[in-house]
Amino acid sequence: MSQLIRTPRTAGLAAAVSVLGLVAAGCTGAGAITGTPGATTLTVAIVANPQMRDMERLTPEFERSHPGIRVRYVTLPENAARQKITESVATGSREFDVVMISNYETPMWAGNGWLTDLQPLADRTPDYDPGDFIGPVRTSLSYRGHLYSVPFYGESSFLMYRKDLFAAQRLTMPAHPTWRQVAAFARRLHAPRQGRAGICLRGAPGWGEVLAPLNTVINTFGGRWYDLRWRARLTSPAVRRAVGFYVGLVRRAGEPAAATAGFTECATVFAQGNAALWYDATSAAGLLEDPADSKVVGKVGYAAAPVEKKAWSGWLYSWSLGIPRTTVHRDAAWKFLAWATSRDYIRLVGRRLGWSRVPPGSRESTYALPQYRKVSRAFSGPTLAAMRHADPEHPTVQPVPYTGVQFLDIPEFQDLGTRVSRQINAAIAGQQSVGAALDQSQQYAQTVGRDHRRPGRREAPGGR
Repeated sequence: MSQLIRTPRTAGLAAAVSVLGLVAAGCTGAGAITGTPGATTLTVAIVANPQMRDMERLTPEFERSHPGIRVRYVTLPENAARQKITESVATGSREFDVVMISNYETPMWAGNGWLTDLQPLADRTPDYDPGDFIGPVRTSLSYRGHLYSVPFYGESSFLMYRKDLFAAQRLTMPAHPTWRQVAAFARRLHAPRQGRAGICLRGAPGWGEVLAPLNTVINTFGGRWYDLRWRARLTSPAVRRAVGFYVGLVRRAGEPAAATAGFTECATVFAQGNAALWYDATSAAGLLEDPADSKVVGKVGYAAAPVEKKAWSGWLYSWSLGIPRTTVHRDAAWKFLAWATSRDYIRLVGRRLGWSRVPPGSRESTYALPQYRKVSRAFSGPTLAAMRHADPEHPTVQPVPYTGVQFLDIPEFQDLGTRVSRQINAAIAGQQSVGAALDQSQQYAQTVGRDHRRPGRREAPGGR
C-alpha cells in the first residue's frame, strides 16, 4: 500500500472517489490553517502524487517565513484535477489562486489570456534565476518568450531494466535500444510462473496514461495523428504497425491486468521486482532508488527511450504552477510559487525528506548538488540526455501541423485523446482488435481534423 502512496501520478476510479470524498469533507491537506487574523489564504489546486504531497508536508516552512500567508490545498487525482482546473480557469472562476498545470495547457491558456505573465515577477525576484530551468522545459512553459507557469518538476521518458536479470541471462542492453530489441528482451525474461513480467507498459485509459508511451511508439515507427492538411492518419500502415506492436507486446510479455495499469501500477510492479523492463517517465527513477519504496535499489539500469526510425523518441512533460489571471492575491501567489520552485526548496526536500525525493527535471543546478549527484548517479545522465533531446517541435518522422510528443497541442486533444485511449485500452483487454480500435479512433480524429480545416479556423495559440 505504501508503494501506491509514494508513486507518481495516482490514477483510477477508486483513488478518485477517495480523494474527492476527502475534498468534499474539507480535508485539504497540510497548510490548511486559515484562522490567522488578517492572513491571506491561498487556494492551491494540485495533483495527488508524492512530489506534491511532499510539498504539502513542507508548506509549514513557507508559512513560517511568510506569516501573512496561509495555504489551502485542493488535491485531486490527475484526471479529476485536469477537468476541475480546466473548468475553473476557463470560466474565469476565482476558485483557485494557484493551479498545477503542464506544458500542454500553459501556452494555450496564456494565448487565451487565462494566466498571469510570470516573467516580470521571476526576473525581479532575488536569487530565483529562471535561466536555471532546463531549456526545453522552460521553452515548453513559455508563450511569446515569457514564462506563464514555472516547473515544479519535469520529465522525459526512458527504459528501465533489471541489470541483475540481464547479467544472469548474459544479455546486454544497448545505450540506445530499438523497440525490436526491447521486445526480444521482454519475451526472453517473461516468467509468469515466477511472478515476473517481461515488461511493464501502461494500458489504462487516459491521454496521460496509455497514450503517453504509445504516442512515442507511433512517432518513432513513422506514424502521426494528422498530416499537414489536418487529415487524420490513425489508420495509416505506420500507425497500425506501431499500435499492433505495442498491444501485442503488452499482451504477450506484459504485466498481469495490463488494461488497468497506469504509471502507478507499473511503478509498484517494477519496484517490487515483478518486471524485468519498464518504459516510462524519467521521474520514476528516484522512486526506484529509494530503499523505503523499492526492492530493486541498485539493480536498475537506464537506457534511452527505444526507437525505430528516429534517433530519439522520449516525451517532454512538466508539472508546473501557474497563477490564474482572476486571482486577487497575485503577489502572495507568486511568493508561494517562488518558494515551491526555487533552488532553496529543492535543498529543503533533500535535507528534510531525503535526496532521492528531490523534484527532478526542473533546474540544471539540481544535478550539480553533491548530495543529489550521489543518489542519482545511475540515472541523472540518462535523464538529462532524454530531456535535452526531447523535441516537441518535431515529434514525428514526417511533418505535422501540431506540437507535442505524447500529446497534440490543440484544445480538442483532452477529449480526443481520451476517446482514442479507450479504444486502445479495449484492444489491450482483448475486447476488440487493434484494427477495430483504430477504425473507430480514425472517425474521432476525422471530426476534429475537419474542424481545423474549415475556413476561418483560428488555430490554438503557439509562439513558444
